Amino acid sequence: MKKKKKFPLQWQAFTSTISTTMVLILMGLVVLCVLTATRVTSAVRENLLVTVTLNDEVSQSDAAKMQSILKTEPYVRDVELIPADQVLQEQIEAIGSDPEEFIGFNPYFTELEMSMEPDYANSDSLEWIIKDIKTKYTAVTDVNYQKDLVDNLNRNLKKITLILTVLASLLLIVLIGLINNTVRLSIYSRRFIIHTMKLVGASWGFIRHPFLVRSMRIALIASALADLILLVGIHSMLNYDAMMHQFITTQNIIIMAVSVFVIGLFIMLLCTYLSVNHFIKLKEHQMWES
Repeated sequence: MKKKKKFPLQWQAFTSTISTTMVLILMGLVVLCVLTATRVTSAVRENLLVTVTLNDEVSQSDAAKMQSILKTEPYVRDVELIPADQVLQEQIEAIGSDPEEFIGFNPYFTELEMSMEPDYANSDSLEWIIKDIKTKYTAVTDVNYQKDLVDNLNRNLKKITLILTVLASLLLIVLIGLINNTVRLSIYSRRFIIHTMKLVGASWGFIRHPFLVRSMRIALIASALADLILLVGIHSMLNYDAMMHQFITTQNIIIMAVSVFVIGLFIMLLCTYLSVNHFIKLKEHQMWES
């Protein structure tokens, strides 16, 4: 007789664990995609170069001083000094001919190539930065950057962020609905036990306690299984393509794993708390209607 009574509860716990695990895997993937997209965008922005062209009257020592000053600016990640001769060599390699042979002098000037901090790699900030540099340094003749690349990057980032936000919201709704229905059905089968406990004077906290403990166990097991499956998948992907290491970082993996645990545990306990309260509030005649 005991086995017959325990089997349904064990089966409910098993199905709850599996269904919760599957949805948490999807939720973990969305979290990882958001973090990876942010990392990719940050890497692209860090590689964005702003070229500061100096006039031909600036000496190498003055250019080096300007390089040092620019490195202290909050929007600058790094600055590389490129002498006019090096600029000429780069152009010779690019076009396959030496313009100095035709015009008799080096038509290029010393340049400073700045890599920007990711937060400043947008059109509005860059326009302000260009004005600031031209105002502070009279030796600067021009400041250029790839405006189309920046605009396209920020436009695509907004689209990706919107898509991932919508997807995460839908999955969260599905997760809440699935867990809530599963928990509610599990508690529904024991609504008369809840009513009996209430009749003998048990407090709401005492009645809720075993249900919350059971849900916590299911949430922890489901979260652990989801994280294990995700980690195995990520490990396989990183072994397949080593380039992914620069985008899927250890920090992102930890955030994903913790998010799965927190989301799973919070939603499971919340749904259990609300469902138990619902059945505690029911009158005896409502037990047959619920």
